[in-house]
Amino acid sequence: PPPPPPPPTFFLNAYAGIPDPLWSRGLGDVYKRQVINNTVRGVIEAARQMDNIGTVYGAHHGIEGVLKEELIDLTAQSEEEISLLRYTPAAGSIGTCRYKLKEGQDEDFKRVIDVLQAHNVGYFIYIGGNDSMDTANKIAQLGQDRGMDLVGIGGPKTIDNDVGDSEFKLIDHTPGYGSTAKYWMHAVQCANEENRGSCPADPVLVLQAMGRRIGYIPAAARLADPNREMPLQIYMAESPCSLADMADNINDQLKQDGRCIVVVSEGFDVGDLGEVKDGFGHTSFSSSQITVAQTVVNYLNANGLAASGAARCNVPGTDQRHSMAFASTVDLEEAYYAGQKACLLAANHESGYMANILRSPGDIYNVYYDKAPLSEVANSERTFPTEWISENGFDVTDEFVKYAKPLVGEGMVSIPMIDGRQRMTRLEPIYATQKLEAYVPQAKR
Repeated sequence: PPPPPPPPTFFLNAYAGIPDPLWSRGLGDVYKRQVINNTVRGVIEAARQMDNIGTVYGAHHGIEGVLKEELIDLTAQSEEEISLLRYTPAAGSIGTCRYKLKEGQDEDFKRVIDVLQAHNVGYFIYIGGNDSMDTANKIAQLGQDRGMDLVGIGGPKTIDNDVGDSEFKLIDHTPGYGSTAKYWMHAVQCANEENRGSCPADPVLVLQAMGRRIGYIPAAARLADPNREMPLQIYMAESPCSLADMADNINDQLKQDGRCIVVVSEGFDVGDLGEVKDGFGHTSFSSSQITVAQTVVNYLNANGLAASGAARCNVPGTDQRHSMAFASTVDLEEAYYAGQKACLLAANHESGYMANILRSPGDIYNVYYDKAPLSEVANSERTFPTEWISENGFDVTDEFVKYAKPLVGEGMVSIPMIDGRQRMTRLEPIYATQKLEAYVPQAKR
């Protein structure tokens, strides 16, 4: 047989680069999550064990880092700092962005390929949701059109659990969702204690959960009370209720129990919020003029409650996706193995696939790691199964609980501490030498 090719470099999260003697390989867009860094760790540590993979680079602040040719050498980092990625939430180590490569931005696409060619990148792994899977597919195709031996791989990651199809054939669940579900499980337990104690004065407590279009995050509130002992109501973006219906339901609960805990999706339709859009065109509810929860509270208090006192609200923000103390141990483990699988797909030159997690048949929870075509993932749209929404419209069924419960794990993650503070990864600022002229991303000119 012919001699093996020189070891390639890996390009991580819009990361790119590799010494000239090697092929360069890279990773895609890292986004804010409790467990996303463990996927990155899975890729890096798998790459270190493979003879046909050399250096792994990460793009500083995602795809913008590729465009600006700001490529962090992840292979040059100490093993200790890489291992700490397991316990480091969000994307502070490498950075993320809200910049999207859109149709018509031909200069941006050309620049990405120029950067990958300049650093001899052969593997490109992009970590994220449907938009990221679409980007990974397009970049791989563009590279191949220009004669590059470029492998494009997707790494699934989103707390919304909206990647894939509604039949769970492309992927059962995405890394990140289990940890956010665990966050809400504990949050509702604590909120119930608060509401029990303060209900004479504040009988209604409204909690706003993330989830612009799909209800997996607010649905996870039911994990706090699988036996339905709390006066808990859950309103997802898909719930077939109006604001007036919600008020009637809450008042019925107050007449029965004297108090009510309401978990409402940020995507629940309450009318105009003065929405602010992000770089992907999605509504950024935490930046909008008023929140859904506050709108609900204002409506309830203005129209009167069926109990003395007032409604009040809590609106968690990005802590839903970066609270490491609530990370699911199951989620962390699966995120790591998903990263390993992405690395294996790349090393085997299986371009055009996303590493996925599939559930084994049977009553005992078990998963295996496989692959799904990027083109199918990018063009798919997962919805929350209508059969998992209760008949009253403000709860979820036991089937959803059966699906979600294994994802949150049994215990709490043990976080490394120094002097009472969490020890997080701090990478050295070791960058690949820039070889091209400075560039301003097309949409920012």
